[in-house]
Amino acid sequence: MKMLRSKKALSPVVASIILIAVTVAVSIAVAAWMGALTIGFMGSSSITITDYHFLPTGGSGLSNNSITITMKNTGTKQVIISNVKVNNIVKLGFSGNTTLDAGATGKTLTIPNVGWSNGNPYKIDLFDSSGALVGSTQPTAPGT
Repeated sequence: MKMLRSKKALSPVVASIILIAVTVAVSIAVAAWMGALTIGFMGSSSITITDYHFLPTGGSGLSNNSITITMKNTGTKQVIISNVKVNNIVKLGFSGNTTLDAGATGKTLTIPNVGWSNGNPYKIDLFDSSGALVGSTQPTAPGT
């Protein structure tokens, strides 16, 4: 018995290879799209303290022994500083730039009533609104 073959039909092997290639191409496209979404949601928060100044009592109209820090947002998303600790003691009443957009530089924050002493180190920790540590430094107050 003679089998009739249509010359327009694909062989099962070629059809399978085409189906696998299309499936792989669609999978790669979906993975790239999901990766782009994930990067947007999973930005990083990081503040670098680039400079600091210890202000003596009465300096610039501020109360006892304040520290002014200059910051740069080195992360990929906006950071809102909601908590500042100096030597593990929460400091209230800090003022200045508490919101830093991604890449923002030269923003300052003043921490009042530190009560620093000449020549002593002071660990400054910055926390964002989620409570995560986003920046830290340990400057030493100027000597006598």
